[in-house]
Amino acid sequence: MIPPPFAVNCSILFTELPLLDRPAAARAAGFDAVEFWWPFPTAAPRDREVEAFVRAVEDAGVQLVAVNLAAGDMPAGDRGLASWPGRVNEFRDSIDVAADIGARLGTHVFNALYGNRVDGCDPRDQDDLAAQNLARAAALLDGTVVLEPLSGAPRYPLRTAADVLAVADRVGAANLALLADLYHLTVNGEDVDDVLARHLGRIGHVQIADAPGRHEPGTGAIPFDRHLTALTGYRGWIGLEYVPSGPAERAFDWLPRTERSSKEFST
Repeated sequence: MIPPPFAVNCSILFTELPLLDRPAAARAAGFDAVEFWWPFPTAAPRDREVEAFVRAVEDAGVQLVAVNLAAGDMPAGDRGLASWPGRVNEFRDSIDVAADIGARLGTHVFNALYGNRVDGCDPRDQDDLAAQNLARAAALLDGTVVLEPLSGAPRYPLRTAADVLAVADRVGAANLALLADLYHLTVNGEDVDDVLARHLGRIGHVQIADAPGRHEPGTGAIPFDRHLTALTGYRGWIGLEYVPSGPAERAFDWLPRTERSSKEFST
């Protein structure tokens, strides 16, 4: 259906398993690349927590192709720290941790969620802070820092590709790019065909889930064959970031096992 390379998002898939068991589960399912949201309970995890995470990825024999920076309490509605006054140190701590993980595991994509608007804060001040924090992330991380539009988060100000690219232009870092999550773009009413046609060269990472529902491809109405064909020339990974519509053991039935490995792909 869709050509590889694929990376399994182990923060939204395999949630029936402990987090550190998920890279091995992805490998057992036939994949050799994974991605994670911030995998720690705090922005400054203890050394042994980082060691355990790195070891789990290495022992599974998969590549960590993307990881988020700390984003706050996601289940409670937080959506990033980049623009959040009072949490600068947490954001910067997570940059340092991500840089270490990236150097050890060969990770080159880092997702910096922008952050919600905060009551009592001037949005212009939040945007100034975000520009400073993102410039720091871009300077310290060896790879591409990506920003993404989000749906379902009314206080999150980046909702379109244009919103993200305006921030990237303001920061001016060559390694700051768009995360094209086809689910969020579709739900937010974007013309995805136009986004892919006009901004292909500024896409640093791609993620997919079908809409409506945020389930696996084929459960909704997104024309994945057309969109992924439009990504010809994109040299990154396709993150599978969806909630299975049925039993966990059938989460990848839509994709033949012979199409899950990306051994022949080189970034």
